[in-house]
Amino acid sequence: MFTINENYLKLQSSYLFVEIAKRVKEYQTANPEKKIVRLGIGDVTKPLTSEVIKALHQSVDEMSQAETFKGYGPEIGYEFLQTAILENDYKKRGINLELDEIFISDGAKSDLGNISDILGQANRVAVTDPVYPAYVDVNVMGGRAGIYHDELQKNPQKGWSNIVYLPCVAENDFVPDLPKEKVQLIYLCYPNNPTGTVLTKTQLKVWVDYAIKNQALILFDSAYEAFITDKQIPHSIYEIEGAKEVAIEFRSFSKTAGFTGVRCGYTIVPKALLGYLSNGEKVILNKLWNRRQTTKFNGVAYIIQRAAEACYSELGQREIRANIEAYLNHAKIIREGLQGIGLTTYGGVNAPYVWVKTPQGISSWQFFDILLNNIQVVGTPGSGFGPSGEGYFRLTAFGSLENTKEAVARLKDLR
Repeated sequence: MFTINENYLKLQSSYLFVEIAKRVKEYQTANPEKKIVRLGIGDVTKPLTSEVIKALHQSVDEMSQAETFKGYGPEIGYEFLQTAILENDYKKRGINLELDEIFISDGAKSDLGNISDILGQANRVAVTDPVYPAYVDVNVMGGRAGIYHDELQKNPQKGWSNIVYLPCVAENDFVPDLPKEKVQLIYLCYPNNPTGTVLTKTQLKVWVDYAIKNQALILFDSAYEAFITDKQIPHSIYEIEGAKEVAIEFRSFSKTAGFTGVRCGYTIVPKALLGYLSNGEKVILNKLWNRRQTTKFNGVAYIIQRAAEACYSELGQREIRANIEAYLNHAKIIREGLQGIGLTTYGGVNAPYVWVKTPQGISSWQFFDILLNNIQVVGTPGSGFGPSGEGYFRLTAFGSLENTKEAVARLKDLR
């Protein structure tokens, strides 16, 4: 008989956003006349910009002519897009990379999951808590998570036994402390999803120094860097000295340019980054990732990469910036609206997410049900992001302006 990867059976119930969709569907079925305003899942609402659409049309036309048709492309990406990324996202910030350190993919989520292929199962994992659920689930699937404990088992720490949780809560200003036990893999996301908070260069350097000292790897998700408004906040981990030796950076066009349905992102794997065999021998991670991608991935479609390249034109940058500023304005509307009814909020300044403290004595899922049943507004319960997310709630700024304003108006009825 064939066997399965039994780690998949360890995954806890439904994936967070699947559970939200289930509850919303049940409510909508029972109350078809009610209009639900969704500020939960972080999907964008603004359409692709004119420059992106223009590039898509032009590249589709190329595909109709024999002399310009493109078949299989380079698995790690076309040089024209790698060059645009290098020049605009890195060199302008004083960061030098080689083109073959830039791997084009169908999104940061895919790469954050697939990177597990080249990492050993024995690595101890640390995650900031609360955290994007996919980071944890990928390591459950990969056999690194251990046993799940919940409050019914009277475990002092709800969560996975082999995952080190680094609480990020109001009491520590959402800045994670270094782990008390040695870890090998560290997931950091800044600007942070779900809390919307950021780390300064000084705070981020603490993690780079830790990784260097302990021969650890930082998996740095900077999918929301374009939303940074504070000039003192780093956009890339490679702005920190020594980071190329210990960090992989993941980025996406999804939230920046509205590519959630188009799919394009990229991952930086510096050649200076070394991994280790069990005997301590060093290996170049860039070569391993290249081998993985060229074996398991056929690359992103030519027309999609041309569309991504268009994001870096002068007009493309203006159009994308206008969309980002609009989403940040939505965040401001949400933040000020919540504060106006006496709720405490965090984030929403350098990120498209507003993290709100639930009223005293109300759990995050209870708050979800209150909003859904009483005012038909959907958000995301903080506990779905990890143990330290309990007592918090996430609202996204990616809704339309009309829905954002309506949601805030409805929230006033909670007083």
